[in-house]
Amino acid sequence: MKPWKQALDDAALSGGLASALSTLVLAWRGRRDAGSGAAPLNAPAHWLWSRALGQDRSSLRYTVLGMVVHHLSSVFWAFFYEKASPAQARPDARQALRTAAAVTTLAAVVDLKLVPERLTPGFERRIDVSSLLLVYAAFASGLALGSLLRGPRGAIVHRDTALAAQGHASDAQAVARGGRRLP
Repeated sequence: MKPWKQALDDAALSGGLASALSTLVLAWRGRRDAGSGAAPLNAPAHWLWSRALGQDRSSLRYTVLGMVVHHLSSVFWAFFYEKASPAQARPDARQALRTAAAVTTLAAVVDLKLVPERLTPGFERRIDVSSLLLVYAAFASGLALGSLLRGPRGAIVHRDTALAAQGHASDAQAVARGGRRLP
């Protein structure tokens, strides 16, 4: 299990990918099911504006807010995915997909069955069930892809620790800053 800070840092990548992939599927399936790619993207904005559920055109008020809510929710669930993932080694694809499927199932149950209607994603009211399954499948794929793309952490942590232990604090600090040395 990962430490809290590492899980939070890693959730930015896996949550971002989960958000991006599921947003693409939402727009694609929204066009098919609701006649508008923006309709399911607007829906999460119903948290603040209930009329967002009926909006078919893209707008700053509904589409941008809906996408921000969706993205933040994705990173929130990605944190739980990352917390359940191994701390040092990169998981194999099967392990990553199993963990992503479990967390995505939990997210779907919470999103669609446990929270008050006002806090549901809303897009489930704009697309059909088969499309909803594709959205959550894309979400799970994004979670797994994030951990597979990140690569193993142990080598990076080990290199920083080794440099610091050898008295090369400036080298370790440079690595921590992304390879740039300060004057």
